[in-house]
Amino acid sequence: MITIALTGSIGMGKSTVAQMFEQAGIPVFDADAVVRRLQGAGGALVEKIEARFPGSTRDGAVDRDALSAKVLGHPDELAALEAIVHPAVHHERTRFIVENGDAQALLFDIPLLFETHGETAFDKVVVVSAPAEVQQQRVLGRPGMTQDRLDAILARQVPDAQKRAQADFVVDTGGDLSTTKAQVRDILACLGLAAGG
Repeated sequence: MITIALTGSIGMGKSTVAQMFEQAGIPVFDADAVVRRLQGAGGALVEKIEARFPGSTRDGAVDRDALSAKVLGHPDELAALEAIVHPAVHHERTRFIVENGDAQALLFDIPLLFETHGETAFDKVVVVSAPAEVQQQRVLGRPGMTQDRLDAILARQVPDAQKRAQADFVVDTGGDLSTTKAQVRDILACLGLAAGG
């Protein structure tokens, strides 16, 4: 089994590329989706997070904005949150691997792969990238996003050029979808994974 990590900075088109791998028959583990589920209504981490960060939940779910306000710019608080979240995500990842034990390959969509120094746990790393102006246009088009907020997010992420330099494969999403699909097909072929099976 080949383990593939998929990463990239905000607004690079990672979700779109992950869907392309999934459509080709590769099971996908989405770390962000797992965190949202664990922190959502009735999620396994809601009580633990509220106990450590009082006032960070509402209606049985984590209030992401309230929690962000408590941890952003506070390295010790962020570390405390990560100490709650990371083991739970690791447990879910292990379960995903076991459940898909007969797959030729597994794709792990991990936004902060390099930031958490997780790249060595995978056979191959795919970085999704796009020109800075395309990235900015995409992200600033999101509801509630501002230039200051984008700058703060990018300041916490490994620069795109550095990610590209550390990647085994780079998917450039700056063009049209068919070009992106062709790049994904090329990666699958390179890894000996026939698209669609």
